[in-house]
Amino acid sequence: MNAEIISIGTELLLGNIVNTNTRDLSLMLADLGINVFWHSTVGDNPARLRESLLLAKSRADLIITTGGLGPTCDDLTRQTVCQVFGTEMYFDEKVKAELEEYFAAWAPNMPDNNLSQCWLPKGCTPFYNTCGTAPGCGFQAEGKTVLILPGPPKEMRAMMAHGGLDYLRKVSAEPIFSHNLHIFGMGESHVEEMLRDEMNALQNPSLAPYAKEGEVRLRVTAKAENAEKAEEMMAPIIALCREKLGDFIYGVDSDSLENTVLQLLKEKGLSFAAAESCTGGLIAKRITDLPGSSAVFRGGCTVYTNEAKNILLGLPYELIEEKSVYSPEVALALAENIRKILGSDFGIGVTGIAGPDGDGVHDVGTVFVALACEKGSFVRHLHLGARSDRSRIRTLSANYAFDMLRRALTGLEVNG
Repeated sequence: MNAEIISIGTELLLGNIVNTNTRDLSLMLADLGINVFWHSTVGDNPARLRESLLLAKSRADLIITTGGLGPTCDDLTRQTVCQVFGTEMYFDEKVKAELEEYFAAWAPNMPDNNLSQCWLPKGCTPFYNTCGTAPGCGFQAEGKTVLILPGPPKEMRAMMAHGGLDYLRKVSAEPIFSHNLHIFGMGESHVEEMLRDEMNALQNPSLAPYAKEGEVRLRVTAKAENAEKAEEMMAPIIALCREKLGDFIYGVDSDSLENTVLQLLKEKGLSFAAAESCTGGLIAKRITDLPGSSAVFRGGCTVYTNEAKNILLGLPYELIEEKSVYSPEVALALAENIRKILGSDFGIGVTGIAGPDGDGVHDVGTVFVALACEKGSFVRHLHLGARSDRSRIRTLSANYAFDMLRRALTGLEVNG
């Protein structure tokens, strides 16, 4: 299938809301081996939406709309889609029952206009909303596959995960299966260089790289009659990638470095704590964003100034003045002291310059990440680029911290 994603909402055109749905949907479709050729955005105007749908209908096999499914008078996506495809609508009693249950939990009466959300295209497969009110659906007409999804990103992602993806797998002429290999510590160009011949030669299964901030993802995709056959086809490609890239691969189908670390710590019954300067609490945030992190994360301390490092973690001013706050010695002291104070198995310490200005001695992007544990203490001196912005430097610094912890937990060289 070749797909077009149509995002609906005047607020998107005005820039009031960042359109993350197109990115998320494109990633999901890529995992299914579906090519996304067009992104369109249109306001809450039925005439212009009709034009966008007719254009998409002329050039795409799969059309996905997001937005315009609310109960107000300008939410006309369902009606307009049905007009374009000559499809009648029906009143879904299950949607009505779910809406009544949803409103009963927090409001005495459901507004009558919410009943407009109960109308869906005849013959569709409904996708019931698990975290909002607007249902979605999938249907086929005139040789096209159409998915209608809500606009709020949380609702859209949940609906795709619990309805949309399965629907697309069922209607696909050839079932598509994939695995994602997650890589940290090696750039996309280097990964591509090492696997270029395989990427060019392979067709089914296929191998393709995708870059995200600070990481690379390799997607292995196979088309086969069933999952067992697809796994058999993908296994040697995954083995080849592991052979060539080694311990730079931190996981297969893993959400993130921090999730990999969380699972490893849980398996081993171990814990860690973090003392952060230039990352400003980002390590603590990323781990505590994950359910179950309280089992492995003892706590964090954001020590942005020298006074905070001294008062909260006991770093001597003499050490900071003699070695510089941006030094391996200070990073090690942060890691060792936070580990001791909070009684964790591992301690992480981060200090460096996120910019925009250096200190006259160290360049922007100079960062020291330390790990302290029973086996000893380790530190990495990072050069993350004087032209990098603060966000990228902080993200990469946190990534390296999690990667050092991952390596320690798996018996790899920590400074790998």
